[in-house]
Amino acid sequence: MSTAEDLFITVMDGERPVGRGDLSLALAGAELIDLIGADAVTVRDGRLVPGGPTPLDDGGLTGEAAAALTRQAPYEWIEDWLWRRGNGLSDAYQAAMEASGELRPRRSGRSPFGGSRLEPADTPASRRARDRWSERDPVLIALATVVGVEDEPDDRDEDAPGLDDEAVTTVVAAVHDAVMELEAVRQRRTIENAAFANLWRGP
Repeated sequence: MSTAEDLFITVMDGERPVGRGDLSLALAGAELIDLIGADAVTVRDGRLVPGGPTPLDDGGLTGEAAAALTRQAPYEWIEDWLWRRGNGLSDAYQAAMEASGELRPRRSGRSPFGGSRLEPADTPASRRARDRWSERDPVLIALATVVGVEDEPDDRDEDAPGLDDEAVTTVVAAVHDAVMELEAVRQRRTIENAAFANLWRGP
């Protein structure tokens, strides 16, 4: 399982609603983090510099992510990658994981995706993802926190897991900024729609 798949399962296991746009941005960030760990890409001054061909454990969507890297200078900004790669990515992961049997029909209860009919199946891969969460893996915790699965840690919390890789920290920060930007767009549209509705209602 990739970090993106672990994140998807973590979100589906959670109780809080998560927007598909937010999750898509975080999944793109999770893919980047795995590519960094595989030496398939490095972060240089905020840009993504591809490395040599590197075999990846995940030959599916993470492999697609590696193939999608811009390989010509001046290379791509992290933020631009997140928006480009993240477009519809949560739907792509849901379809892939449903096809592989990692997702099953939901038995009961509410889904963090609203009316989604699916939930994680009890598989070795999903159990590893849950173990990673229960062990407070710093990368998984950071990405899940960005999309609101749990609250931001208190700065005074000495037990809060921290990231010890500068490139990974940069990616997580970029995901956070992108999610905040998306939320700002949502709020602006809500205000504009309300103003338009009031205009038609009249004084």
